[in-house]
Amino acid sequence: MYSDFKLASDRPAYIQVKDYMKRLMMTGAIQGDQKLPSTRELSALLHVSRNTVLSAYADLEDEGYIYAVKGRGHFAVPSSRDSEAKPQGGQLDWGARLNDYARLAEAHDLMKHGIRAPKGAIVFTSIAPDEKLFDLPNVRRAFLDRMAMEGEVLLNYGYAKGYKPLIEYLAAYMENKGVDMEGKDLLITSGFTEGLNLVLSVLNKESGRILCENPTHHTAIKNFKMHGYDIAGVDMEPDGISLEKLELALSQGSYDAAYLVPSYHNPTGIVMSQQKRLEALRLLGKAQIPVIEDGFNEELRYSGAHIAPLAACVGEGNNSLIYLGSFSKILFPGIRVGWVLADRTLIDVLESVKRARSIHTSTLDQSLLYQYLYNGNFEKYLKRVKAVYKRKYELATQCCEASIPMKRLSGDGGLHLFVEFDPGFRTRELLEVCSAQGVVFTPGDIFFTDGGGHHTLRLGFSRVSEDDIVKGIRIIGEAAKGMLQQP
Repeated sequence: MYSDFKLASDRPAYIQVKDYMKRLMMTGAIQGDQKLPSTRELSALLHVSRNTVLSAYADLEDEGYIYAVKGRGHFAVPSSRDSEAKPQGGQLDWGARLNDYARLAEAHDLMKHGIRAPKGAIVFTSIAPDEKLFDLPNVRRAFLDRMAMEGEVLLNYGYAKGYKPLIEYLAAYMENKGVDMEGKDLLITSGFTEGLNLVLSVLNKESGRILCENPTHHTAIKNFKMHGYDIAGVDMEPDGISLEKLELALSQGSYDAAYLVPSYHNPTGIVMSQQKRLEALRLLGKAQIPVIEDGFNEELRYSGAHIAPLAACVGEGNNSLIYLGSFSKILFPGIRVGWVLADRTLIDVLESVKRARSIHTSTLDQSLLYQYLYNGNFEKYLKRVKAVYKRKYELATQCCEASIPMKRLSGDGGLHLFVEFDPGFRTRELLEVCSAQGVVFTPGDIFFTDGGGHHTLRLGFSRVSEDDIVKGIRIIGEAAKGMLQQP
């Protein structure tokens, strides 16, 4: 005993000794009322100073793990695990006790069941920002600024609706996008996913059906299914959702909501044209269907004119649109902050649901994001990263056009491209071939609402070096050509 203690250099030594002794007592290696080594003995056994052991023993005594007997030394306090009267059995079959919600979550968990990248592989599966571009000096400054101003407040409970300075900043941010804030309000959430979940949880399920683009965001598909909705997907065209097929879908049934990703759509990267935005809103408004807009990669435009979000395209007094915003794909996804912008009545209800579920989004995260934005860092950072992502976007586009025997390539900006082959092609088979050569991508079928898309794939380039973009796409292209040449 005591020979397995290893002292780490990055933690206080007395805490490591305390935790080590605590573990020995909790695992039964040291029994209740057993005498402990003297401070001098233990310091020699563990190769630490006697003062370190004295501090560890003092903390253990304060925490009720050991007691001292004058003139005799320290002893372990008997714990409940020392009792002989322990309940037996208790083996439950948890697999049989899980509900459908849990089973769906597990079945659609891409982190568990998605693509496994070999070590050292070129990975095109991520569309997260490149952490090498993170603006750490200004993040640190923002953190210190805010903590100096109201650190005690930030470390206490916050408000379910959100941190007021951030709410006010985001309201102005959305107004600058052309959104009429009259009669509307904001709720801060822990990213996009919580915002979508909150909205789905308060909708009155009348038809039990959700209308969306086909393909669409896999996380959205997963959450629709977990909330018990049937999904009706409407095919995409090069400039966005097919209006003809949208009209047909609307004529064939009713829907509780429509979910749209109009800018740098996930997975296709398509930007819906202004004309289609207006007409889609007209058709959905006529049918009295609330629209959930996913703001996604709105800021990552590399060319062409700015297009306003759907939230800015609805008419004055129109309260049917729910906007879900997040900076996760632009700034720092580790700061789990998003927002819902919607009719004030709906936000009031969402606030109550949020309070019941998670009390509030981390005030520390919210205040850090606010101060970073308030200090004027966002615009400078965005300009810098857009230059990097634009270069990667153009390079990936050129490489795809030169190397891959595809039918169509889409992606007007953002952090990914979408590749379509002829309908008979199978990109999961292509993935197997490429994975063996150290390249992985996301097969497109996971984004389709109707079981299709087996001839498509998504290429995320944001976290891939330029050299690897060239090499990886070349390998994908050669593998695809090889498959097409097979009889």
